[in-house]
Amino acid sequence: MNDGTRTGPLASLRVVEFSGLGPAPLAGQLLADLGADVITVDRKAAPADPSEINRRGKRSVVLDLKSPSGLAAAKRLIASCDVLIEGFRPGVMERLGLGPEDCPERLIYGRMTGWGQTGPWAQRAGHDINYLALTGALHAMGSKDTPPVPPLNLAADYGGGTMFLLFGILSAVIERGVTGKGQTVDAAMVDGVPAMMGLIHGMLAQGAWTEERASNWLDGAAPFYRCYTCSDGKFIAVGALEPQFFAILLERLELPAEYLSTQNDRATWTARSAEFAALFATRTRDEWAAHFDGTDACVAPVLSFSEAPNHPQMAARRNLVEVQGVPQSGYAPRFGAHNPRMPTAPRAIGGDTAEVLAEIGLTPDDLT
Repeated sequence: MNDGTRTGPLASLRVVEFSGLGPAPLAGQLLADLGADVITVDRKAAPADPSEINRRGKRSVVLDLKSPSGLAAAKRLIASCDVLIEGFRPGVMERLGLGPEDCPERLIYGRMTGWGQTGPWAQRAGHDINYLALTGALHAMGSKDTPPVPPLNLAADYGGGTMFLLFGILSAVIERGVTGKGQTVDAAMVDGVPAMMGLIHGMLAQGAWTEERASNWLDGAAPFYRCYTCSDGKFIAVGALEPQFFAILLERLELPAEYLSTQNDRATWTARSAEFAALFATRTRDEWAAHFDGTDACVAPVLSFSEAPNHPQMAARRNLVEVQGVPQSGYAPRFGAHNPRMPTAPRAIGGDTAEVLAEIGLTPDDLT
C-alpha cells in the first residue's frame, strides 16, 4: 500500500520479505530504495540499528510462523502483496505451509539460494566463496603462485544472487501485467555468476583466455589493466584497454609511442609491467591522480572506504551518503522522473506490527 509518502518508480509495488541474511535482504532494500513498500516478517522484536543498512526503507512485523495465528496472519499478509522474497534452503517455506502452492496465483514468489532449488547440492550449506568456486570464476582471481582471492562477497552473493533475483522478479511483474498470473523465480548464485561471464567464455572459446591466473587481459597480467604501488604505499588503478586510451597513458608516462603496436603482445607484458611499476613508484597516489586528471588515460586512485565519499565525482553524484553516522550508498539507478527519496535509517524490528496487521484486518490481539 502506498500512503503517498513513498516515491520512486516502484511505489506501487508491495513486497513481503521473510528476513534472513545477505542477498535476499539486499534485494528487498533495493526495491524499497526505489519506492516499493517492503514488509519484513521477523521472528523477534529488536531496537532500531542504523548499521543494519539492508533494513532501510522497510517496515517490520513480528510473527510466530509456528503458531496457527501467526501462520494465518502471514498468509493474509502474503495475499495483500505483489511479491514474496525468501532466502531459505529449499523446502523450508513448504514445511511452514507457505510454499508457492500455498499462495495466491497472482503472487510473484522470489526464491534466493546459492545452489538453486534443484540438483544434488541443493540442500547443502554454502557461502559466496563456495558458489563462486563451482562457476570457474574464482579460479581466475588472484596471482599465479597463491590460492585464488575471493572478491569480498560481491560476485556470487550480490552479483549472481541479488541482481538476478531482482531481474527475475521485475521480469515476472512485467509478464503478470500481460497474463494476470504470478510465478516462482528460482534465483541461484551458481546460475547468475555464469550469466555474467559471457565475455570470458567467449575469449576462452577464441583461445584468447587461458586458465592460468594472472595471465590474461583482465586479471592483472596486462600492464595496462592492473594496479600499481605508489611511493606512499597507496595504489593507482590503470585500465587503458583500448589503443586510443593506451596511447594517452604512454604519452603521460613519457614512454615510447611504439609500445602501442605491441600492446596486446603477451611476450612484452612482464617487462612492460615492471617498467610501469618502477614509474608509478616514483610519485604518491594523489600526485599521479592529479597528473592524469582530465585525461582519458583511464587511470584512477584506489580509494579506501573512508576516502571514497570525498572524491569529487563521488561527492557530485551523492552515491555515498551518511545516515545517522553510518556511511552507505544512496539509491541507484537514477531516473528522469519520480526519483526516490534519499535513504533513511532502518526502523525497529517489529515496530510496524500493529500498523501492518491493521492493513490486513487484524490486531495484535489476534496473534495471542
